[in-house]
Amino acid sequence: MVDRNLLVAALNPAAEDLLGVSRHRACGKPLLELAGDHRQLGELVRRALTTGLTFADELELAPTEVHPAPRLVDCRVSPMQGELTRDCLLVEMIDVTRRSRISRENALIVQHGAGRQMIRQLAHEIKNPLGGLRGAAQLLSRELASDELREYTNVIISEADRLAALVDTLLGPGGPPRKEPVNVHELTEYVLKLVEPELMPGIAVRRDYDPGLPLIALDRDQMVQALLNLVRNAVAALAGQGTLVVRTRATTNFTIGEVRHRAIASVEIEDDGPGIPPELADSVFYPLVTGRPDGTGLGLPVAQDLVARHGGLIEFESRPGRTVFFVRLPLAQETHDGA
Repeated sequence: MVDRNLLVAALNPAAEDLLGVSRHRACGKPLLELAGDHRQLGELVRRALTTGLTFADELELAPTEVHPAPRLVDCRVSPMQGELTRDCLLVEMIDVTRRSRISRENALIVQHGAGRQMIRQLAHEIKNPLGGLRGAAQLLSRELASDELREYTNVIISEADRLAALVDTLLGPGGPPRKEPVNVHELTEYVLKLVEPELMPGIAVRRDYDPGLPLIALDRDQMVQALLNLVRNAVAALAGQGTLVVRTRATTNFTIGEVRHRAIASVEIEDDGPGIPPELADSVFYPLVTGRPDGTGLGLPVAQDLVARHGGLIEFESRPGRTVFFVRLPLAQETHDGA
């Protein structure tokens, strides 16, 4: 509860936890100061105070020392009634971060399934006729006496091979993962070594590893390909200038889709480039979707598919100056959520 000057008059234990401050320290302090001078919250409480009406909105609270990650809250501001609380406002906040994250994860899983279906259809429609096209061009080439004319059949053969390679890339490495215990930091170092020739002098690479991560049962080749696609995307986004960060963390009680894991590893690829264009944010994991003129739009869907084969998921956050792709990989035995 805040008074007409927007100073905190009272707060319950849930508010103490959400704001990361005790009741003793909060009372008498400006609400907006405790909430990190949140502009949207300021607008809500001032409108409610001025009009006497109730207003609600979804807000993102910035990270704090107590809560290192941003939190999404449903906020409702209502004028209070009664002699003792006249001119006071009741500010209600419900933390919906987990609900929002689960909804987003489910959307990514659905997107991945739709992307895989698109790939299968594309492979069926393109690859089958390519063999006949290439064979006919080879037969025609043998019947042509002129080298000049055979140049045209060579173009047909070359383009057929290029399309076949494109479809193979779409399908990605085949087969289920052949898992063995792997040190994830050895994988990230190997990937960084592969991209080293592509790093311009203006790109700095920073490592932030969790030394406590155990060995993880992974298909090494598939995971190298997935991480390589993400790192190359980050390097391309930097356009020769900026910082690439490779980070690892362990998290407990993490849900991926409908499966709850006792522990997961998170491999994070971060860059400080311009970010993903807003119009592409909801479709970056679909095949052939890209924001770069020279991009194929295959790196992210292939990486998502390879991580999904390990029971994991790739998520991302992006804004200008900070884009992070999170590779979530299960560490412990999984159970269905709610079990």
